[in-house]
Amino acid sequence: MTKWTPKHEAPEPLEGNVVATITGGTVLWFLLFLAQLPFYGWLSDHDRLWWLWTCLAGGGLGLIGIWYVRKRDAAIRRAQGEPATEG
Repeated sequence: MTKWTPKHEAPEPLEGNVVATITGGTVLWFLLFLAQLPFYGWLSDHDRLWWLWTCLAGGGLGLIGIWYVRKRDAAIRRAQGEPATEG
């Protein structure tokens, strides 16, 4: 099994503006949900109603993600000794 084990170290993780990324994705899920609402009847007739509920679930999970990454960002800042920004 050792012949399949990588012989180099893993690169450092990329740190970007995670809060903005998760927020943008959450907004996108909710926009997709709202865009599909006028087609509720068509989606229901063609057994594609799950598309609508998938978008709503994505938006809901995104709200949890926003809460999580904001708390994570604040914890990282506290650990580095920087003041946590509100908002």
